[in-house]
This record gives sequence, structure tokens and C-alpha cells, in this order.
Amino acid sequence: MTAPLVEVTDLAITFPAGEGARPEDAVRAVDKLSFTLAPGRALGIVGESGSGKSTVAAALLDLHRGTGARVGGTVRVDGLDVLAAPEAELRRLRGGTAAMIFQDPLSSLDPYYAIGDQIAEVHRVHRPDASWRTARARAVEALDRVGIADAARRARSRPHEFSGGMRQRALIAMALACEPRLMIADEPTTALDVTVQAQILDLLHELRAETAMGLVLVTHDLGVVAGSVDEVLVMRAGRAVEHGPVGEVLSAPAAPYTKELLAAVPRVDAVRERPAIPAPRKAVRPAPSAAPAPGEPLVEATGLRREFGRRAARTTAVEEVSLTVRAGETLGLVGESGSGKTTLGRMLVRLLDPTAGTLRYRGREIGSLGERQLRPLRSELQMVFQDPASSLNPRRTIGESVADPLRAAGELDDAAIVRRARELLERVGLDPAWYHRYPHEFSGGQRQRVGIARALAPSPRLLVCDEPVSALDVTTQAQVMELLGELRRELGLSLVFIAHDLAVVRAVSDRVAVMRAGRIVEEGPVDTVYDHPQHPYTQGLLAAVPVLDPQVAADRRALRAVA
Repeated sequence: MTAPLVEVTDLAITFPAGEGARPEDAVRAVDKLSFTLAPGRALGIVGESGSGKSTVAAALLDLHRGTGARVGGTVRVDGLDVLAAPEAELRRLRGGTAAMIFQDPLSSLDPYYAIGDQIAEVHRVHRPDASWRTARARAVEALDRVGIADAARRARSRPHEFSGGMRQRALIAMALACEPRLMIADEPTTALDVTVQAQILDLLHELRAETAMGLVLVTHDLGVVAGSVDEVLVMRAGRAVEHGPVGEVLSAPAAPYTKELLAAVPRVDAVRERPAIPAPRKAVRPAPSAAPAPGEPLVEATGLRREFGRRAARTTAVEEVSLTVRAGETLGLVGESGSGKTTLGRMLVRLLDPTAGTLRYRGREIGSLGERQLRPLRSELQMVFQDPASSLNPRRTIGESVADPLRAAGELDDAAIVRRARELLERVGLDPAWYHRYPHEFSGGQRQRVGIARALAPSPRLLVCDEPVSALDVTTQAQVMELLGELRRELGLSLVFIAHDLAVVRAVSDRVAVMRAGRIVEEGPVDTVYDHPQHPYTQGLLAAVPVLDPQVAADRRALRAVA
């Protein structure tokens, strides 16, 4: 019988509470977890943020050593007792026997050094007898192996010269430099477009087939594990709630929590009943002008163009875009990174000036207005940003961040502003008593709710949501999507929902526009576009969306391999 490549028994990890806290306030992140992984097999560890899945992944290389965390139980990787191993043996394990791919390649790559030199350095650390010439040749070979075209030339590039998908491939190449027996991938595709995500997952599958490498894949996306692993381990609050073959767990889950996760996953093939465009029923505060009638054109863009840079360095991000956003509807905007969707969204709310074209709001040309002329309209055009952590001032309480737009309007006294801000917090599902707390005290989903409350403060007509749920767990994602739907119905808002997740866009949108290279290549009712896509680019996007059926996922991967 083949010995396990990974053997975890009764793993328990506790993080100390903050300075001055009581010992009983320590956080138990992982509680008595056990599992094994055979050579050449793949295990998916899934769960929401805080479930302990990334903590487990780090424990496989004993990355908690020296952090103050208390780690108990046994972790064996390729026969080595990781938690008891001396530092010298751990160094040989990390990168040699087992390698780890992290979620954010920018934070894992040194911005000052060429990609090839960084890979060569890893090779030299674990093969000290190898010359620099040999190590660099190995780096080029690894880059070529992960699908980087013209690898010898691109090995001299620095991280900022690579796209997100290419940087993730470079991290995989670095992990492969010493031909590890185990690959640990912690959310390796979370921030990637569906097509790039499919490429990375296909690559990991191919590498496993070629090298018999074991894989531990950590993710909150059940669609990702469906076509990528043999077994799945579902975690909640540090414990395993379900573990078994991926097909069985996804098709017939036994644990209620697994069923909840699956129910929250948006489906790209799900047709939902779409209510009529709602009339506004109530406002957060009196609107400055009468509400437009449902279905009436609210924002009309004609021939919009946006350029960046000067002279020879000038690039066009949006080219000849024409579209209409109607009162009370949700328009989905999809496309890969660099397609121009965020730039277009910012122009629609006049955070960016169009280089050319016309932009009308309720029949009035606003694309050429100066800031003083725009000021009365700012309250009606608002944006919810992708990363609430960076869009909220860490030095201000969440209540004050929500209150800021109300203060800027100058229409209410301080007591009324605080009262309104508390009402807004409560409206988005937060406790008004949290007014004086700071952003770092909240989860990602809660911070996104704060961002929505702040955007609602001026009583907007149009809300442009730029990737508002891309970094959230499926259950939190579902909650935020439901909240936006409720707000749209109650307030008669118009939404522009920007996302690279096509399943999410189908779930929330009435119409959809597909962008590629700055242009809209397809537009129409969302069900029509999804069920009968006309443009090859749209067809490719939909074919790359992860599915929850492992057999369908395998069939799609096979089709991509011969395409």
C-alpha cells in the first residue's frame, strides 16, 4: 500500500488574543482536523472566510512557526513530521518537496527583480551545486512549461510587465522549479477572469497528470473544486463538516452547511423570474428632483471614448461605446480585465471625463460639464467600489464615513446627520450601535455593506457597482446581491453591475452588455444573451465558467485542450 503524501491527524491551531487580552479570548482557528492525501491525488478544502482553510494550508509547511500560534496534532508531508522538524529540514521541505502558490502574486514576487532571476534563485536555494547558467535555463524551462510564450525573453521581464494571469503562471513556474511532490494552492484564481481562471486550473490538472504531483487546492468557490480535485473537504469554524469524493459531495451533500453553500452559488444556466422594473416606493431622504418614470432612459452614452497617456504612449481604454441605462433596471457589464468596463462605469458617474462622445443624464448632456456644473448632480450618481477596505478611511469610524456625503450636502444639522447615518447602517443590515467602530473591525462583507450605505446617503438615482462581490464568500456574496436587489426595488434605483463573474451578473441583471478591448461586442436581455450568445467572445466566456458537475467540467476541459 502506498504511503500517504500528506497525513494530518488531530490538527489544532489557536491564535493568541490581542495584547492585554485574557488567555480565554484566544481564537481556535482549527479544531481536531484529520485528513490524508495520496500521491498524485487532489484535495479541495472549501469554506467561508474564517473557516480555517488557509490556516490549514499554511500548517502543511509549518508557516505558523514563530508567529505565537499554538499548533497541536501531527502533520506529515512525504514522511516528514513537519511540526517537529528542525529548521534545516523545513527549508528543504519548503519549495523542494512541497511548494505553495498564494492568492496574490504581486505580494509574492519581488517588484525589483526579473521573473526569471527569482525562479532561478529558488532553484539555487534547493540545488546549491547548480550554476547560475543552469538555474536560469531551468527558470526559462519552467516558464515555458506553464504556457508563457517566448519564455526566454519574458524571463527578463519584471512582475509589473505581466498580466494577473501571467503573474500567477510565474508563481506556478517558481513552485515547479524544484519539481515538488506536493503543490499547495491557496485561492490561486480568486481575482482572475473566468477564461484566465480556466487556463490556470487546466494547467494545474496537466501538471498533475504529467508529474503525479499531489495538490491541495484551497478555495471558497465550489465551482473551482468541481473540475479540479478528486476529494473535497468542507470546513466551518475550524472543523470538517463533510469530506468525500467531489462528485458525491457536490451532487448529494450530507451536511446542512454544505447544502447552504451549494444553494448560495449563482448558476450561469439558471433562469430566474425577473420582476417588472419597479417604481420608487420610498427614498432614503427627499430627492432633489422628481423621480424618472420606470423604463425611461436615465443615462444615455453615445460614442463614448476614453484615452489615457500622451502621444506615443496613448492608449484607448473605451472606444465608441453607446448604451442606455433605464430608470429602475439593472444593467450587467461583463468582460475580462482590461476590457474597459471599470473605465466605462467611472465615466457613467463622471468620475472620469470622456475623451470624446456624449453622455446624457435624464436628457441633459453632462459629459462636458465642469466640476462646478456637475456638483448638483453628484448626489444622484454614485459608485460602490470593489475593495471597501481601500475605499474606506481607516482613521474614521464607519458611521462618519456614511455621514460624510450628508455633511457635504449641507442640508441637515449634526444630530439629523448622525440619525440618518444610523438609519442607513440599519438599512444595509448593520447594527446602528456600530456607528463608532472602525473598518478593520468588520469582515469583508460587512465593509461592503458600509460602502453601499455610504453610496446611498445622497439618495442616488444611479448606482454603479464595480465588482462589489468578487472577493466575498458565496454566502456573503448572495447576501450582498439580495441587498442590492431589495434596494433597487424599494428605492427605484438603476444599477450598473460590473463583474467578471458571469453567473453573478445573470442572477442580478435585466440586461447585459459584453465588453472586449474597449468595445461592446454584444448586448441584450440577459437571458437571451446567455442562452443564445451570438458573438464568439461571449460564447468563450460562457464556456469558461466553472460548473458544479465534475463530469461536465472534465468534458469542457477536454474541449479546451483541443481548441
